[in-house]
Amino acid sequence: MKRTIIIVAMIIVAVIAGYLYETVSTKLEERAHPIKYQEFVEKYSSEYSVPKEVVYSVINVESGFSVDAESRKGAVGLMQITPDTFAWLMTKTGEGLNPKLLYDPETNIKYGTFFLRLLYIEFDENWSISFAAYNAGRSRVKNDWMNNPEYIKDGVIIKLPYKETSDYVEKVGRNIEVYKRLYFSK
Repeated sequence: MKRTIIIVAMIIVAVIAGYLYETVSTKLEERAHPIKYQEFVEKYSSEYSVPKEVVYSVINVESGFSVDAESRKGAVGLMQITPDTFAWLMTKTGEGLNPKLLYDPETNIKYGTFFLRLLYIEFDENWSISFAAYNAGRSRVKNDWMNNPEYIKDGVIIKLPYKETSDYVEKVGRNIEVYKRLYFSK
């Protein structure tokens, strides 16, 4: 009888520990993968047909949701857009906005999401290659890497010449899976 009580108590403790681990683990993942600027992400992910988890993942990896983020290469805002890329994107939208608006969450998310959509179309609906282009530059990917089967073959990334870009593509992909599991698969 005493042995049975001990076994039952151990099972109860194990179940409680498992539940606590799962709860704490989920809360930590939610903190590392927040949902911010939801109104803008919803609006522009819908307008440009880019999955929300893709937009959230790119924002998370690019800036950690910091509106005033700046890279050493001049990219700014939530989705880290350079003024040159912004100017090019505006030739597609017909707008003539001040580059300082890249610090505005709505403008940055709008143009970052629009850019992701253009890359997705340009690179045959391949998110991994689109992410590589978002990070390393579309002309580099299109003109150099797509023509080298050592880097990209039959639409599959084999090995990228820049570790930063390779790590970026992998990190964005992992984050997408976490966002899907936490928020978009229910």
